Amino acid sequence: MTNANKIIKKMLSHDDFSIWLGIELLEIKSGYCKLALIVKDEMLNGFQIAHGGICFSISDTALAFAANAYGMKCYTIETSLNYHQKALLGDKLIAETTELSRDLKRAVYEVKVYRDEHDVISTFRGIVHVSNKKWEI
Repeated sequence: MTNANKIIKKMLSHDDFSIWLGIELLEIKSGYCKLALIVKDEMLNGFQIAHGGICFSISDTALAFAANAYGMKCYTIETSLNYHQKALLGDKLIAETTELSRDLKRAVYEVKVYRDEHDVISTFRGIVHVSNKKWEI
């Protein structure tokens, strides 16, 4: 098991929300994360489409995992999200993180959420503070 996998396992052990969402880790390495979840009934809003918080939540989790996978604790300081399409009951959402830049204090990421790895549902951009605290694994 890589250090990145150990860090994510430790993060998930205290993350009841991501567990409730049913997030599945597909791939992790420093600066990169790929996650999946299936849209369930309890994730739908009054229009019977996935609540916007679902795309935000899987994106936020993917950002956190990618940033922290280096071994230093990172904290989100700014995010934004654009919705391109709706997600429906039963859709498999895939979140894939791209690291745009990173230095000793900050890192910038983009997370795209796809339906079944094809249609882009949302684009998320996040900035994290890179602390000087190491993950104990």
